[in-house]
Amino acid sequence: MINKFRFSCLGIMTAAGITMSVGMAVAAPLPSGWTCDGNCGTNTAADGVVTLAPGFSSYQWLSTDGSSSGVGTLPVDPTGQETNGSFAQTTNFAVNAGDKLNFYFNYITSDGSQFTEYAWAGLYEGSSTFDSYLFTARTTTSGDTVPGFDLPGLGAGVTLNPSSTAIIPGGPVFSPLGGNSGSCYSTGCGYTDWIQMNYTFTVGGLYSLGFGVTNALDTAYDSAFAIAGVAVNDVPIDPPNPVPEPSTFMLFGLGLAGLAGWRRLRK
Repeated sequence: MINKFRFSCLGIMTAAGITMSVGMAVAAPLPSGWTCDGNCGTNTAADGVVTLAPGFSSYQWLSTDGSSSGVGTLPVDPTGQETNGSFAQTTNFAVNAGDKLNFYFNYITSDGSQFTEYAWAGLYEGSSTFDSYLFTARTTTSGDTVPGFDLPGLGAGVTLNPSSTAIIPGGPVFSPLGGNSGSCYSTGCGYTDWIQMNYTFTVGGLYSLGFGVTNALDTAYDSAFAIAGVAVNDVPIDPPNPVPEPSTFMLFGLGLAGLAGWRRLRK
């Protein structure tokens, strides 16, 4: 195991016995029906270098900080360098041949040099059988982060926008990185910013999406993977919570009014 000296550019503050990173956003759970092994969440606001994806009000993320040993690895032909990571999976969704899948993603890492951590996205038949990779992303000192070098390339039929995926260098401030938010071990640290992935199904069926992120060689200097707006034919696979109809609001208001009147009569 290779150990690295940690240096964080981000201050830590403690108030009322609670330790928080500066600028830390409060994360919500993953959408209903999604599963997570490790450290995952949903952000509803910009968080450091990770803004909201174009046209969306929230995004999901996975992080190697506080994650699980042996999790987040490639389901087929892992590198053997993996240590700890996180894995998330969506609900199942049905498609026909010709349907189009799209979402945004952002790879964020505080590591670099020979510590080539990675993230990936792939399709599963239902929720259990791995089908194929969509893309991989990997820490690199130069060139494109996606697809990850020495990892599976882009899946057949996958296109990226923009097609250039070089890292934006510097210690990325992103609260899911925990104590490594704002840190940079060496050349290769940074973030890709939001990239849109587009894919056309050639075979219909019931699918789900799997996402993974993992540390490499050690557990220091964490990485994260953000995803936003998973949709088929521009229809979200996870519809938002229904908004109560006007009649529901009216009944609720009448109930509050009745409660207030009852309290006045008691007095």
